[in-house]
Amino acid sequence: MILFWILCGCLILIALSFVLPPLLQRSTKTNESDEERRQANIAIYKDQLSELESDLTNGIVSGEQYEQDRQEIQRRLLEDIKASDNNSKVKAKQQSRSTVYVVALGIPLIAVLFYLKVGEPKGISKAAQAPVETQTGMVDDGRSQQQIEANVAALAKRLESNPSDGEGWQMLARSYSSMERWPEAAEAYGKATAIITDNADLWAEYAFATAMASGRQLQGKPMEFISKALKLDPNNLKALELSGTAAFQANDYKKAIEYWQQVVDKVPAGSDVAQSVTSRINEAKAKLNQK
Repeated sequence: MILFWILCGCLILIALSFVLPPLLQRSTKTNESDEERRQANIAIYKDQLSELESDLTNGIVSGEQYEQDRQEIQRRLLEDIKASDNNSKVKAKQQSRSTVYVVALGIPLIAVLFYLKVGEPKGISKAAQAPVETQTGMVDDGRSQQQIEANVAALAKRLESNPSDGEGWQMLARSYSSMERWPEAAEAYGKATAIITDNADLWAEYAFATAMASGRQLQGKPMEFISKALKLDPNNLKALELSGTAAFQANDYKKAIEYWQQVVDKVPAGSDVAQSVTSRINEAKAKLNQK
């Protein structure tokens, strides 16, 4: 982490080494511009003195008036030159300093804010944390695999003393499924469906868990559970999809296409489910054409 910020600081210094010199050179250009302006003012005053001398020669002004006007022109010339020098120095310093300060502070600040907004600060230490997380079995929600298993075991223990809790068995069954502990999941689904008998989704999930525990084979008990699900809800997508898979396993590709087509017709067009099932329909059509 410290090394990361040190590297960032070095990169910022390198960036500033390219940005600041041109800004510092601007003060030189500003001084050159002020010098040109001062020379132009001097030229104007010289013209005024020349005109005044011409007026004196031509008798337009008296000698006394000439002397007064000449002194006035010289006084203004000196004041302008002095004021111009002071203003240009102060202005150049202020502009140069303010610009340099803004850039010197702004670039690192903007870089850090942009990184915190768009980047991933936590990703700095992910590489170091990954081995630890792998060892402890950390999952996405911050809990360890051991903690999840402990919670599931606690739920199973609680259900031993309260076996009539259908919702609890359903939760336990889905927990086992997420952990891919299919035999335990099938057993828990059996307990759940014995209590909650009118839930089509639950029967379809029971069929899937039983099939996974039986080497992914849907014939036999899984098909019985699928039939119960479709009896409760003929439009149950999970049951229809499993029916298509069972028909495909039995080499009944025409029947598989019929079941899967019902799924495609019921889900949003272009959805992941629609694309996945359409792919399987195409596979079944290819198999059917080979017969």
